[in-house]
Amino acid sequence: MTDRSNAAQPPVCWEFATAKDGVSALSLQRTLEIGSYKTAWSMLHRLRRVLRRPGRENLAGRVEVDETYIGGHEEGLAGGRARGKKSLVAVAVESAEGKGFGRCRMQVIPDASGATLDAFVTDVVEPGAHVVTDGWGAYRGLGQLGYTHEPRNQSEAKRAGTDISTLLPGVHRVASLVKRWLASTHQGSAGPEHLQEYLDEFAFRFNRRKSRSRGMLFYRVLQLAVGHDPVRYRDIVADPQPKKMPPVPPTTRGHPPTLERPDEHQPWRSRHPSPLR
Repeated sequence: MTDRSNAAQPPVCWEFATAKDGVSALSLQRTLEIGSYKTAWSMLHRLRRVLRRPGRENLAGRVEVDETYIGGHEEGLAGGRARGKKSLVAVAVESAEGKGFGRCRMQVIPDASGATLDAFVTDVVEPGAHVVTDGWGAYRGLGQLGYTHEPRNQSEAKRAGTDISTLLPGVHRVASLVKRWLASTHQGSAGPEHLQEYLDEFAFRFNRRKSRSRGMLFYRVLQLAVGHDPVRYRDIVADPQPKKMPPVPPTTRGHPPTLERPDEHQPWRSRHPSPLR
């Protein structure tokens, strides 16, 4: 290890990498008998921060792209792309019809505008790929960006009695799996400020789901941790500033309060003690 701040200590890395469905901070604390929950939590988040490798290969071939909301249940939301407290997440999945799914990418995005979705697609999908989306108008510019764009209209599918989940089965499958994973392994505790790190962890595991060797995953996490810049505690907490302690009011003579008591009741502290009798 070149820097211990990446929390790449072998026992933590082993538990993190070899657990099929991941590990929560509470479970890690209990398994390794770590004294502080905050310590276990920060170790896991340091590892999550290193899983996105710079210069990684983009998705290629036939790629499905869509968005989904991730978060707790909210009353009154109209569904679809309605705004709310939930986090909007863009999902892209390699999908070969009849041959299953390949790799995935997920990104928390601020909105579903054309500029935002174009930036997501160009960031994770190789130019020239066949991109399949729904009929949302924000995807209309993909053809001008060098992609073969295939929009699929959900409204027409509903009128024809077709199950809309079959239009984009890859992104619907991945979206369902990540929501189930967050609810089970992490008990829904992935807040919006750290959601991207959890999505990166899920993508790391999903993209290596066919690996037969847990040891190779452990080696890969160590390799990514060593090659990453140090991740310190202040980088992963919402408020890295130390708590301000209220000032202690000064005493009259600058002594502790016990020294300010009258001496007449404390003969053992008198400058001229009475002679022993």
